[in-house]
Amino acid sequence: MWTHLILDGVADSSLGVGLDIVASAARLVESGVAKVPEGERPLRQRVVSIDGEPVRSGTGRSHTVDGALSMRAVGPGDVLVVPGVFGATGRSMAHFVARDDVKAASGMLAKAAARGAMVVASCSATFVLAASGALDGRRATTTWWLANAFRKHFPAVTLDADRMVVEDGAVLTAGSALAHADVMLAALARRCGPDTARLVMRYLVLDERESQARYMVTEHLRVSDESIVRVERFIAQNLGRQLSLDELAHAAALSPRTLARRLHAALGMTPHALVQRMRVARATHLLDTTRESVESIAARVGYADAAAFRRVFRRYAGQAPGAQRRR
Repeated sequence: MWTHLILDGVADSSLGVGLDIVASAARLVESGVAKVPEGERPLRQRVVSIDGEPVRSGTGRSHTVDGALSMRAVGPGDVLVVPGVFGATGRSMAHFVARDDVKAASGMLAKAAARGAMVVASCSATFVLAASGALDGRRATTTWWLANAFRKHFPAVTLDADRMVVEDGAVLTAGSALAHADVMLAALARRCGPDTARLVMRYLVLDERESQARYMVTEHLRVSDESIVRVERFIAQNLGRQLSLDELAHAAALSPRTLARRLHAALGMTPHALVQRMRVARATHLLDTTRESVESIAARVGYADAAAFRRVFRRYAGQAPGAQRRR
């Protein structure tokens, strides 16, 4: 059984795409177009709330449910899915996880994981899952602009915010609202096989996306720490040349070790990674707004070797520079 647990403020798009992916897979299996592994249960799904009452979405729409979430109906072989609620800031997430219904949901997720169910969460629902303790000692991702808040709230979780989807055992997490499609396809591949997931992806015209890095708005990640602001300004003014850690530390008026510690606390990255990310952000802007060659853009953002630039760009943007330009 695939159970979609929805909370007040749920993103309509996440709930809808999750239901559509499972329903499409079920129809393809029933028609004989797709096959599932021998012994796998029929694809059935339901939508529940904590108390069985209708839930109002983030757009103010009322969603009726099939009942309240009961742990008696969740065990090995089942999938418990929690689509997210839009949260613009870390402060809004602090209020969100303090809600009574969210606390109750967190306890349910912990029990589901302990019972051997697959647990899937996207966007702000990753905070609900992390609060349950089910992510402690595991790798996870979350929506990119809430990564810093996530790290502060849940230091026991290894966060990889560049990834669109992270799978760690039977726990799957994804980025923002529409990354829910990616994590649902990943869960479907685990339960019904990759061929069925790829077939659903083609029928619904969905793309494979490994990284959410290319969607990040660098300016949104900036912090109030004046030392880090000075470093960002210095990097932006010197993108066309190689930068040493000592130079970055001097610009911040900090020791190299203190700079590294503050950057990790504020942004979850090393000084080198900050330089690389800012170079890729500038290169992305140039690819989108000019007709300069990739080689020329590579040189403008500090890479004498275009091949090295392509490797770094793919690592942080999740695609090649040429693919970025075609998009």
